[in-house]
Amino acid sequence: MPNPPLVSIIIVTWNSKTHLQRCLAALLSQTIQNFEVIIIDNGSTDGSVNTVENDYPNLDMRIQRLDSNFGFAAANNIGARLARGRWLALLNADAFPEMDWLEKFIKATEEYPAFSCFSSCQIQANHPEFLDGTGDSYHVSGVAWRRNINYPVHQSGSNIEEIFSPCAAASFYLRDAFLEVGGFDEDFFSYFEDVDLGFRLRLRGYRSLYVPDAVVHHIGSASLGVNSNFSLYHSHRNLVWTFFKNMPTALLLKYLPAHIMINLSYALYYTFRGRGKVLWKAKWDAICDLPSILKKRNEIQKKRTIDNSILKSYMEHNWLQLVFRDRRHQHISARKNGGDNRIVDT
Repeated sequence: MPNPPLVSIIIVTWNSKTHLQRCLAALLSQTIQNFEVIIIDNGSTDGSVNTVENDYPNLDMRIQRLDSNFGFAAANNIGARLARGRWLALLNADAFPEMDWLEKFIKATEEYPAFSCFSSCQIQANHPEFLDGTGDSYHVSGVAWRRNINYPVHQSGSNIEEIFSPCAAASFYLRDAFLEVGGFDEDFFSYFEDVDLGFRLRLRGYRSLYVPDAVVHHIGSASLGVNSNFSLYHSHRNLVWTFFKNMPTALLLKYLPAHIMINLSYALYYTFRGRGKVLWKAKWDAICDLPSILKKRNEIQKKRTIDNSILKSYMEHNWLQLVFRDRRHQHISARKNGGDNRIVDT
């Protein structure tokens, strides 16, 4: 048997034909080639993976075709179980890494051995003057967002620093750690699944690092749409589940009023904008499924190793940050989208 690769790159596709070829071409150009590519096709109907094996014969590639859309979370878990590498690199089909992306990640694992999870510098492929994110932030109220999203590239995101969790669009995980905590929660289907995973890894004592020179150019929501009802529903349902699953009891009781208030604020916000039906259904479904979520919570909290004070230090606490963040996103989105000023990352 040949030696296993150092890295397993997992790409989940669903009708991603337009972007997958460009993504694979970027991997073929990597300065380090000690990796395998595992493509999990979620029942695509556009022939996303029909020709890629012939088009890229020099890539160590395997394709797992699913007969329907299992969701981003489940598909990545399948890829992780198939992987042979010590490290998992999760990469969206619409994320195009620069040629030294993998090299910079591997260098970071060697220079920062205390960390087990790493996040890329994501630049907006269609607006390269703006960042698409530098990892994920988590507020004590239960809201999460991509750090520095929509900030100018030349002003932000240049420092290597510890973060709450990686953004799974272009991330790097120690495979053993990923599997130890059970990978992504497949009930989430998609959206917020990476924050939930990052939270569970935090609770087990694993740490996450933002690597500014590991750069990808990301289109974002290419398959489902940034402002689709699908994304609105899943992100807001899963926001509630993440809070109740993972927040330790003392912190849950302390911040529960804030969590309720922020959820009501979102519900009113979207109701006044004609999308209340989707938002209220998301919250109702989240509440109805809380018994099963609380069962998961019991198992998660029993295995927690981190102290509450340390966990809190990785979270955001500033309420004004939430207000100004949303206002900034509306302003930038309006500039880029011809007046469509809806918040772009919930």
